[in-house]
Amino acid sequence: MRVLDVCAAPGGKTTHLAELATLDLVALDIDSARLERVKQNLARLNLSARVAAADAGDTRSWWDGDAFDRILVDAPCTASGVVRRHPDGKWLRRESDIATFGKQQQRLLDAVWPCLARGGRLLYATCSIFRPENDDEVGAFVARHPDVLRLSLSLPNGIADEHGQLLPSGPGAEHNHDGFFYALLQKK
Repeated sequence: MRVLDVCAAPGGKTTHLAELATLDLVALDIDSARLERVKQNLARLNLSARVAAADAGDTRSWWDGDAFDRILVDAPCTASGVVRRHPDGKWLRRESDIATFGKQQQRLLDAVWPCLARGGRLLYATCSIFRPENDDEVGAFVARHPDVLRLSLSLPNGIADEHGQLLPSGPGAEHNHDGFFYALLQKK
């Protein structure tokens, strides 16, 4: 299976994918310095992937024309869902950042969608709890692309979600997770 990991640094999801299956895996990130961490993590775990520094939104600079079976877009976002672990984040962000990240998210999704094979799946993920970066962004993407089918996600028992939106777990919860969002899209 040919898999693309967009916005791959620092490589946690890349290494997890490589651990799960034998893949033709491409890890892409715009920041070459952060990609060094991806390479280190792959080497430490004795895993392999092709790692490339490129702007995923400019497919002419990196895509060879062969379609991917799966794409993971771990989109840049406000990181509002991880504030309890990184409290300085709430002081580093402004309300206007949501719109700025939304434009980046839209650009990335629109750019990599043509790279996905028919019948292939794209997982869109953010560590945000803000609807404009999540369900609203996916809804707008689906409205722009008639060849998109949004699939239902099945999450483990005990994890409360609403249309892919996970909120941080409270004290005593079965799962201790941050706020995340996931949307699984299939190309018709």
